[in-house]
Amino acid sequence: MVRVVNRVLLGIVGLLLVAIGGSVLAVGLGAPAPSWWLHDGRHDVLLDEAERTRWRDEGWWWPVVIATLAVLVLLLLWWLIAVLRRRRLAEVFVDTGDGDDAVLRGRALETALAQEAGRPAGVEQAHVRLTGRRGVPRTRVHLLLEPHADPGTALDTLTTGALAHARESAGLTTLPSEVRLRAVKHHAERVS
Repeated sequence: MVRVVNRVLLGIVGLLLVAIGGSVLAVGLGAPAPSWWLHDGRHDVLLDEAERTRWRDEGWWWPVVIATLAVLVLLLLWWLIAVLRRRRLAEVFVDTGDGDDAVLRGRALETALAQEAGRPAGVEQAHVRLTGRRGVPRTRVHLLLEPHADPGTALDTLTTGALAHARESAGLTTLPSEVRLRAVKHHAERVS
């Protein structure tokens, strides 16, 4: 949900900036300015001389404005990169033992891990996501447990089973994992 809201807000901000920039460009190229426009025409400046010299005696004003805008631009660029960065690992390097490296698709490893993690008794569903770098992958595992399943047993089965098999088959020395366990909601049972 947060990702959807984030992308919708980014889209709205982007459309607003494109519309404003396009309007400025159109007026600058000679299109008639609308009545609500800030400036009168193509030869009007953004800041006239009175606005530019208003704070002339204050030596701190323009450096603060420029520094604030620079920090704002850097923060917005960081945010854009964080939103556009791929969170899911696309491929994992596998050491074949003969000096060459093979590449394993991240989705294939996720699917295999999820299927094996979802097999044991007490586990209703398993979702796996690979993160990290291609040479050092990490996993995020979400297990949906049945109402009477033992979380300790489910976690032990996952670590000694699916995660160990994935680590061995990919030739990894370690496979750091974050595991989240959640129980299926169920109705209260009647005791007689």
